[in-house]
Amino acid sequence: MIILHGKPRFRAALMAFLILAPALILIAQPAKKIQRVHSTDPELRLKGYAQYLDMKQASKFKDLKWQYLGPKNVSGRVTDVAVVAPKGRNYTMYVATASGGVWKTANEGTTFAPVFEQAPSMAIGDIAIAPSNPDIVWIGTGEPNIFRSSQAGIGVYKSSDAGKTWTPMGLAGTYTIPRIVIHPTNPDVVYVAAAGHEWTDNPDRGVYKTTDGGKTWAKLLYINEKTGINDLVMDPTNPDILYTSTWQRIRRKWNDPRNFPDYTGSGIYKTTDGGKTWNPINTGLPEPRFRGRIGIDLCRTKPNVLYAFIDNYEKGRDATDEEKRNSYGLPSAGFIKGATVYRSDNAGENWTQTSGLTDQQKQYMMRHSNTYGWVFAQVRVDPNDPNTVYTMGLSLHVSTDGGKTFNRVPGPGSDHHALWIDPDNSNYMLKGFDQGLAVSYDKGKNWRYFRDNLPVCQFFNINYDMATPFKVYGSMQDHGSFRAAVDLSRGRDKVPTQEFENAPGGEGSNHFIDPDNPNLVFSAGFYGTITRTDYSKGGTWWQNSKDLLPQPYENEPRLRGQWLAPFILSPHNPAIVYHGMQYVFRSLDRGDTWEKISPDLTAFTPSEAGDIPYHTLFALSESPLKSGLVYAGTDDGRVWVTKDGGKAWAEITAGLPVQKWVSRLVASEYDMATVYMTQNGKRDDDFTPYVWKSTDFGKTWIDIGKGIPLGPGNVIREDPVNKDILYVGTDLAVYVTTDGAKTWQVLGANLPTSYVHNLIIHPRDNMVVIATHGRGMWVLDANGINNKDKQRRFDYFDED
Repeated sequence: MIILHGKPRFRAALMAFLILAPALILIAQPAKKIQRVHSTDPELRLKGYAQYLDMKQASKFKDLKWQYLGPKNVSGRVTDVAVVAPKGRNYTMYVATASGGVWKTANEGTTFAPVFEQAPSMAIGDIAIAPSNPDIVWIGTGEPNIFRSSQAGIGVYKSSDAGKTWTPMGLAGTYTIPRIVIHPTNPDVVYVAAAGHEWTDNPDRGVYKTTDGGKTWAKLLYINEKTGINDLVMDPTNPDILYTSTWQRIRRKWNDPRNFPDYTGSGIYKTTDGGKTWNPINTGLPEPRFRGRIGIDLCRTKPNVLYAFIDNYEKGRDATDEEKRNSYGLPSAGFIKGATVYRSDNAGENWTQTSGLTDQQKQYMMRHSNTYGWVFAQVRVDPNDPNTVYTMGLSLHVSTDGGKTFNRVPGPGSDHHALWIDPDNSNYMLKGFDQGLAVSYDKGKNWRYFRDNLPVCQFFNINYDMATPFKVYGSMQDHGSFRAAVDLSRGRDKVPTQEFENAPGGEGSNHFIDPDNPNLVFSAGFYGTITRTDYSKGGTWWQNSKDLLPQPYENEPRLRGQWLAPFILSPHNPAIVYHGMQYVFRSLDRGDTWEKISPDLTAFTPSEAGDIPYHTLFALSESPLKSGLVYAGTDDGRVWVTKDGGKAWAEITAGLPVQKWVSRLVASEYDMATVYMTQNGKRDDDFTPYVWKSTDFGKTWIDIGKGIPLGPGNVIREDPVNKDILYVGTDLAVYVTTDGAKTWQVLGANLPTSYVHNLIIHPRDNMVVIATHGRGMWVLDANGINNKDKQRRFDYFDED
């Protein structure tokens, strides 16, 4: 056995180490033939949602109320904004969010209210108001930015009463919709840009048009199953003239979207006859194999002037020694040109590169979008000045000399995705970014940030401590980690909404808190970092945090850790920490020293070693009834058990679907041989609710998710009072069973459609708290479920 001491280290260097393994016994199951993945038919998704609505109405728990816990001081990713014109007579705007639905304000942001929060998908790609009738509003579901946390849509929806009601209008198989364009005088004529599935090839990509208000659709432009539409813009002087950009892309479990040498699909097209015919207009642009995501826009008062903003894959320069690893600590081979702006002064006939023509501006534009330009490529032209153009990247950028020189526009937020400029007053702008929405009245010199009244933050996880009142911890997309108290002093049905405070960890972190000492907080960060923080030492928490990962040996391959790498504290002894990368590590002294107790438990394939870690562990659970009985699950669908603290491991994947991400493992606290599991098929565009139970240590698995109409499944938990009560969180709702999974009920009818990424039931206070990816945290009194009438026992017994 080899034990190494942990030392503080920079995050960028964390991925290079490996600990030598002790002698281990590995019982692996025979390799299975990998079957082709089939995504879920969108009609089955719609049917599943209808079943969910029926279940919610019939649920015996429908009168239990979810209470919004917060945060009330943090917002979330905004993907688009649409404003009712003219400003001055109207103060109404609609805000599209990445996974929190659509919100509306009638008082220019003094207050917001959700107007689209009950549908099969809360991921919004675009929103458009009919210029001839502001009561007609269209939304396209499915975020086209395809982050790791992006969610699939389910077509387009239309409101004819200013957002009071919504009607699905088809195109359910498109999954991501970046743009909707409505005819200026005929609201029945609508164009939709469909980017298509994020993870799988599909034929629903293309430009669609309806001339009857959405009753029927015609596909006007289609390239192939890998190439969708990224942008669409109409000439304001002639609605038959439209420009569109195509984008050939696919996300893999091991790669962000990227270009390959045989890619030919990305480019720009133009129609002059309302979409009947399209012609490529790419003269002056990079070769097709170098064209990534392309954003386009034109100047409303001079529509022959167009700009194209391209994620350019032509080589920029090699990486320096300091840049050999990217911002997440992963290897970097160098830099592409990245953000590149082109301009046409003749309606797209020819294009000329305007940006990055000096050494200073070349370096500036290469840093514009960091290492993920495929997220951005949004461009807006000042409607009254063809020489003022804005591009969106980590920051908002502006050029006032026709795209030659770009500078950062100061203001709140990072990772920008939306910009609206008042056509009658270029000083009035609204921008959307990962942290919310802001408005400027002076062309970006100053901003008003709607942080406190647009509650759409995206949590990845949740855990709790045993303080009084107890606190919950969670990490949010592009915000970091936060915590807040669940205050029951006013009554269990009057939990106040809280301001959350910063907590240890990053934006992608799991947390565990010592049950005997709530000041001792463990957190895992990007791709497997792990730290220990002691609040009792005073000062700021980051001053009292220790990096627990050990130093690497020379010439060893780097560790692979997931974005949210799993770790747990042992229920038998909180000084024992288990941590998952591609191996399971164990510490007996709160992370000061470590031993590797497993071999690589994944189905690692060298050809799938890409931009992001894959073939990693994602789920760990130790039995509360037997020390050393540990389950481990991977993101490539393998499941393992050890009954002796890691001396021998047995694979228990037989009978499970091939390569489905293991999202949760829960060793039962009521029966030593029982274990529960959820698997998530999102990365195959698979929405099956995979929920499993084994009563023989994983040798065989029973499907217990048949009463849940739609997945993916994110989490399963046992009730701390009643062994027959289980809770499941999906990308739609929370379900509960009180009869050991024979039947399932929707838990609480007032919860908006939510991506429930994780949930806990506090063992002392008997409150259910959920972490949603788009609507923050919510809390519910579990007394109405398990009828708890006595304090739960906390002692676990070690059984042999």
